[in-house]
Amino acid sequence: MKKVFRLQNLDCANCANKMEQAIAKVDGVNSVNINFIAERMTIDIDDNKFEDVMELVNKTCKKVEPDCKIVR
Repeated sequence: MKKVFRLQNLDCANCANKMEQAIAKVDGVNSVNINFIAERMTIDIDDNKFEDVMELVNKTCKKVEPDCKIVR
């Protein structure tokens, strides 16, 4: 399932790149793209694991950029 989320408080393009790389390594994430300018994250996750994987994605996001929030 591919979904687009808004990102709040994303500080810089470098942080967006680091976050994208970290999220791509999360088990269950098929693909991820973070657009710093648009403050959007497009992510593709298997339907049957979506909520569990998104929980891990949120934790990963907080490790890289503690102030950033994924808005559903």
